[in-house]
Amino acid sequence: MDTDPTSLWVLTIGALVAAELATGTFYLLMLALGAVAGAMAASAGLDFRAQLITASAVGGGAVVLWYFVRKLRPRAQPAPSNADVNIDIGQRVQVPAWDEGGTARVTYRGAHWAVRHAGSGSPAPGEHIIVALDGNELRVEPATR
Repeated sequence: MDTDPTSLWVLTIGALVAAELATGTFYLLMLALGAVAGAMAASAGLDFRAQLITASAVGGGAVVLWYFVRKLRPRAQPAPSNADVNIDIGQRVQVPAWDEGGTARVTYRGAHWAVRHAGSGSPAPGEHIIVALDGNELRVEPATR
């Protein structure tokens, strides 16, 4: 029994998509695109060598293109200092006094919070901006007007 080359490419596409779903590796979808190009080459009647070259060129090109797209995209900030994750980042608090270790207690959103100085230099009382959360401790820097 002879199997149509296009059917083999479709099986390859299915295997690559299934592997991507199992692993979450987006690059496997790029290789599946290459297999789609191989299937199109097979249905166009090209020989097996031309099918492989087409699939390799399209799949490899898609992988390289996706790599550079991801590399050029700016990285997200870590969750403790990301304002998209923590609504407290960027909010202002009033620090009445600091202790020797660079910590203080403030009232913020109706609760008492531990605060740690994250800026440069020695901490001074006054208005500060929350720059990160570390557990239940706010990291703050002096507010500049």
